[in-house]
Amino acid sequence: MRLTVARRTANPASMLDLRPVGYVIGLLVAVLGVAMFLPMLVDIAEGRDHWPVFIQSALITILSGGLIALACANGVKEGLTIQQTFLLTTGVWVALPLFGALPFVLGDTDARFVDAFFEAMSGLTTTGSTVFAGLQDLPKGLLLWRGILQWLGGIGIIVVAMVFLPELRVGGMQIFRSEGFDTMGKILPRAGQIASQISSIYLGLTMVCALSYLALGMNAFDATVHALTTISTGGFANYDDSFGVYKGNIEVAATLFMVLSALPFVRYVQLLNGQYTPLWQDSQVRTFVITLTVIVTAVSVALIQLFPLEWGASARSALFNVTSIMTGTGYASADYMQWGPLLIAMFFFMGLIGGCAGSTTCSIKIFRYQLLFASIKMQLRRIRSPNGVFVVRYDKRPVSEDVLSSVISFFMFFIVTLGLLAVALSLTGLDFITSLSGAATALSNVGPGLGPEIGPAGNFSGLNDTAKWLLTAGMLLGRLELLAVYAILTVQFWRN
Repeated sequence: MRLTVARRTANPASMLDLRPVGYVIGLLVAVLGVAMFLPMLVDIAEGRDHWPVFIQSALITILSGGLIALACANGVKEGLTIQQTFLLTTGVWVALPLFGALPFVLGDTDARFVDAFFEAMSGLTTTGSTVFAGLQDLPKGLLLWRGILQWLGGIGIIVVAMVFLPELRVGGMQIFRSEGFDTMGKILPRAGQIASQISSIYLGLTMVCALSYLALGMNAFDATVHALTTISTGGFANYDDSFGVYKGNIEVAATLFMVLSALPFVRYVQLLNGQYTPLWQDSQVRTFVITLTVIVTAVSVALIQLFPLEWGASARSALFNVTSIMTGTGYASADYMQWGPLLIAMFFFMGLIGGCAGSTTCSIKIFRYQLLFASIKMQLRRIRSPNGVFVVRYDKRPVSEDVLSSVISFFMFFIVTLGLLAVALSLTGLDFITSLSGAATALSNVGPGLGPEIGPAGNFSGLNDTAKWLLTAGMLLGRLELLAVYAILTVQFWRN
């Protein structure tokens, strides 16, 4: 069944029909349950008695999802209203972590629900923050499950970014409606076919990444899990030291695949269909590559000054860690908290940049900075020439006031939410650095924060329960571009 967004006005006298939303969520929950059989097989192969955990979790998840879908099947329609689309977008990212947490609750982690839900939300939002220590001692099934959560979250957010957020006019994403459908429609007749090709590309990149890791010295299991979390720019690793257990060419390979995952996947579809120029002609791609190159160069020079006898390792470490944080992957191959206050501050702001729209990356994203600076430039020109007529352009196309206002609203909501979340975390007893960086890493879906507790050398296990719930909410808000969640919290949304 193909679901489309229908812009029709609801009858104020009628109640909101939740059945189409429940049907899709139920199906996706059931699919999540089926995915649990993969780590079950790994646990059986490992010879540990942990595999029944995944049978129990799978049965609960499949039955729950199936019953929800069955109960709502009589309400399925061809299109969704805007209200239903908002609810579906948010509901999926609440329901899936809820059931994705079951293997952690029932498994050998002895996790309480708050920790299990935090880990599952971190996985499906591709944040990469973890509350588990001693990762290398966990059953391999659980480690694979963490990777699967991030991999599914990565492909899920590409679909959401291409299909739902542009229709919902969230944060300026409507500027890509023509990119996703009008332009592609000349080559591919249906959006479903586009999604199918993107899934094939996503799977292909994952397989090539895994084979590259395997060829460079990783064992088969580590190569598989790290490929899942690299292509999804998620950052879950199999070791407490994150990517620090691997050095040399593996870091370079990981950097390459993180960059590839940070580019718009719609451009890959165009490449497969014989259009070779749009990828580099995309202004956000060029800006992303240039920005990344400048920051990597600056950090490399600073590290070479700090460690002159290890210039090769310093340059490689700068390349890997800067790319990891800027793309929101969150791997760490070194404790950059030891690199001095200037570089620490740079890492904080790197996490607020992000990659390209339509990729697996998160945070604010490059195109919004481009539109913000273009809007500022236009306003300055208007001040200098009050009678002039100036139009903001993006990729040589005029940008409507609707898009600009959406982008500026997103920035304002992001800053306000960041401040409120940081204050709320500080009220739970966390220090200033932990509160601010924790809020930023949750909203940006980056992973590690700053400081000895949640920095690259630590994890989130020591935080109090209230802080974990706040950060979990922050991850959800950040992954769905804030406004998609805030909209359903308003009274007007439920009245109309």
